[in-house]
Amino acid sequence: MSEKDTISIYLVREALLQSCESSAVSVEVLLKVGIEPRLLDVTDARVPATAYARLWRLLARRMDDEFFGMDPRQLKSGSLAFLCRCAMAQPTLAAGLTSGLGFLSLMLEHMPAQLVHQQSLAEIVLLEDDQEPRRAFTYFTYWMIVHGVACWLAGRRIPILAIELRCAEPDFCDDYKVMFSENLRFDRPRTRMIFSADCLDLPIKRSSDELKRFLAHAPANILVKYRDPQSLASRIKHDLRQLSAEQWPETDSLAQRLCMSASTLRRRLAEEGQTYQGLKDSVRKELAIVWLAEPSISFAEIATRLGFADASSFYKAFRKWSGSNPGHYRSLILNEVTHL
Repeated sequence: MSEKDTISIYLVREALLQSCESSAVSVEVLLKVGIEPRLLDVTDARVPATAYARLWRLLARRMDDEFFGMDPRQLKSGSLAFLCRCAMAQPTLAAGLTSGLGFLSLMLEHMPAQLVHQQSLAEIVLLEDDQEPRRAFTYFTYWMIVHGVACWLAGRRIPILAIELRCAEPDFCDDYKVMFSENLRFDRPRTRMIFSADCLDLPIKRSSDELKRFLAHAPANILVKYRDPQSLASRIKHDLRQLSAEQWPETDSLAQRLCMSASTLRRRLAEEGQTYQGLKDSVRKELAIVWLAEPSISFAEIATRLGFADASSFYKAFRKWSGSNPGHYRSLILNEVTHL
């Protein structure tokens, strides 16, 4: 994680809200981790992700709770390490997730969870009762832990298709969208994370030394995997979202708009691990999963909006992106599939 990666001051305030009993304690804590307290009153302020990680560690030590007092039971210091040791002993990500979720379900009173495999899709569902929804920050802290550990176990980032939450949408969501998915849905009947079931078969091959290195850098290595918001790829994706698919420029036209040659554009994107086609596919996927959650929009209309020649081409592309056909994804997201 580079120092250029940043976190909104909004999330700093959220972390302090549950963990510090007074403003004086908040000031003391912030100074210890290198965050200027006056930034708390600056709406659009951002702090280095490494400083936020230090804050996370300090609050966990002070409370002896790696879930920051957001559940009646403490997730005592060392819980993340124990979770990882249990999960890494399993042969596949499916077994590792089941083991890890079982541990968290025992430790946390209000957040029992289950891994559900539905054909080509998988979801982690929080089995909450009729209690009031948790804060958005509580849910996203849980997902940071679960998703971060899953990515480490698999040795790769697990793409998230959607996250649904029972709570209302908070005032600030930008960082959550970068951390997890553009497709966040609030005021839903259940809280769950949806991803491709293909990931469940990934083997787990982690050593004790790798675990030590992982824990030594946690939680900085699981809190965020930020891209530079000013990166070329991020700017291009932002611009594509503002246009209909039929207006998306070809490579040469895009390069001209950006005042560079096509070869320079390709080289700079390659330096960020991206291609222009990949960016277009990424935006198409983001838009598709949002529109599939709206039953009034037909598959044919989605295909047209995304610039496909017909619905069949859209079907093929969506299966390539997500491992699922659009119909199955829509049935799951609209709660039409009976859970196992």
